Amino acid sequence: MAKIQFLQLPVPPPSYYAATGNVPLAAASLASCLESKEDPVLGIKPFVIPPEDTDSLGDLELIERIVKEGPDFLGLSLYLWNTERSLYIAKEVKKRNPETKILIGGPEVNEDNPYVLGEEGYDIAVSGEAEHSFRNLMRTILSQSSLDGLENVAYRKENGTLTSFGKQAAANFPLTDFPSPYTTGHLKVDPRRSTYLETVRGCKSQCTYCFYPKSSQNLRTLDIPETIRLISDLKEKGARELVFLDPTFNHRPGFENFLDAIAEVNSDGQMSMFAELRSEGVTPKIATKLRKAGFTRVELGLQSVNEETLKRVKRYGSPHKVAEVAKMLAGEGMELLLDLIIGLPGDKPDDVERGIHFFLEHGLGEWVQAFPLSVLPGTAMRRDAEKEGLSFMPSPPYRIIETPTFSPRDLTESLYFAEDLLERRLDEFPRPFLCAPDSLKNDRMDLEFLSSGIRFFSSGSEDSYTKAKDWSGSRHHSVWFHTQNLGKDLSQIQTFIKERISSEPFSTIDFVIPLVSVPKIKEVANLVSTLEANRNSYLSRTLAHRGENLQHRLVFVIDGQKLELKNWRDKELESSTYLIYEKHPASKIKSLDPSEKSFYLVDGDEIDPKDFEFLKQNMDPETITFSSRKLEERWSMEVLGYGEL
Repeated sequence: MAKIQFLQLPVPPPSYYAATGNVPLAAASLASCLESKEDPVLGIKPFVIPPEDTDSLGDLELIERIVKEGPDFLGLSLYLWNTERSLYIAKEVKKRNPETKILIGGPEVNEDNPYVLGEEGYDIAVSGEAEHSFRNLMRTILSQSSLDGLENVAYRKENGTLTSFGKQAAANFPLTDFPSPYTTGHLKVDPRRSTYLETVRGCKSQCTYCFYPKSSQNLRTLDIPETIRLISDLKEKGARELVFLDPTFNHRPGFENFLDAIAEVNSDGQMSMFAELRSEGVTPKIATKLRKAGFTRVELGLQSVNEETLKRVKRYGSPHKVAEVAKMLAGEGMELLLDLIIGLPGDKPDDVERGIHFFLEHGLGEWVQAFPLSVLPGTAMRRDAEKEGLSFMPSPPYRIIETPTFSPRDLTESLYFAEDLLERRLDEFPRPFLCAPDSLKNDRMDLEFLSSGIRFFSSGSEDSYTKAKDWSGSRHHSVWFHTQNLGKDLSQIQTFIKERISSEPFSTIDFVIPLVSVPKIKEVANLVSTLEANRNSYLSRTLAHRGENLQHRLVFVIDGQKLELKNWRDKELESSTYLIYEKHPASKIKSLDPSEKSFYLVDGDEIDPKDFEFLKQNMDPETITFSSRKLEERWSMEVLGYGEL
């Protein structure tokens, strides 16, 4: 019996305790489609690497686990946020286990994505909605037949080149053809996480920046009785929040009856729900039905306040209708996400400004999320990019660089301008992990530079320095360099940083240096340049326009009692390439000045409840972190709102 293992990696979160939103629905759906009762694919056993593992394992741990388990096939679901890491893991697994056949699929796998098609390390690529074509592919492989001409499939020939994709066939199979992965056991319901489900595939809208029109233009629905059976089953399994991934939730036929049916099964309000809506067609009656069904959060896309731009990108719609529906839903007690895209063809910086003012004038500013355009593979916008004069990153996140009406500077300034108007940051903050070691975790290593050599500590236990190079860290870990003379040890620190990034290039790593004296300008510049030279991933490019690096961070920790270090910190407050944390004992919290623009590391295992409340009420929550894991997790969940639900 052959074994196929599925790996779907999560969105890399900005901090250690942030939710990943990791529900491998696509991977689990592919595993389930091989086991349909009526027509199973014989001779193969599917397994899905569970989200609790993909949330926590670093690059080396993931690779070692897959290699040790030795699957005959490894299937990778590629998305914007995980493509680079997935392909890296594929390449490393292939080096160690050449016999493992590696398959890739997902929205990133398209004829118009030279980045993915130009990579090596995988054997077969599947494009489009995959269940039917994937089953056909696996049957063909297991029977040792030729892959020539298979729909939606490209494969690597013996000379290493990738063939063209077979005929591109749009998906048209009913959603009832294959069992839900929640019923087959390939995807577990975890009450601590959101539960993702699809009741519709396909989209009637033709927005040029979106992948859905290519994925499927046929609207296929799971009928109401079947959907209610699934929702009831999820509820019995402990689901607390349902996230509907339907491209446009309210486009499904019989929408009001659908909401009534959900309201009946959720009459006790045990589950909360989230979906993305089009404002067109949402009436006060439907808004009330959404609330009764249990919807507590809803996303509405304005995208642009310029109606000519909306026509150009085939979004259409009216900004005033979006505002009307947003207020209607807010009146029913729902939280909102209101989208504004920066850099759409036809838009100018003035349109971004008008869009923010539009939301503010309607009292909706607290829910706005403005973000730069990404020119995604498989979209009409990518097809027409040259004609539209769009310049964008060739690799994830495919961020827009320039348009005929937006210079690179305009794009960045429009984001900052939106933040000024809304009085908050609109993207992730690279919150470092500065917690004390835990002997049961592999998320912190300490290197102490002594005159006699380097001592290596992993999670509090001392080991030989030679093992430091082979150390496997967690998905997010910290490396602390303890030195009495930064200038003297700088070269070794830089070398170790490079080695650590080379070992685990897609793990999030905080490089932390507790300072005993003021560093020289050149020393800091050399450390920054070392990290900048390794800015080569989706996560590190995400905030590159800010000068920040979400993947590999540089953090200095200073003693809050040392005046010369505090004076140096005050001069460096505007730096975006590294962070400086002032360390204070928990007993001194009341001495912190909320008016200072400083970052603080609170040391100690316990905190007085009044002091915790003082921090909550008076300090910018992103400026406070804790050495205590218990306190850091509490702050992340209770104050920063990092929980899954």
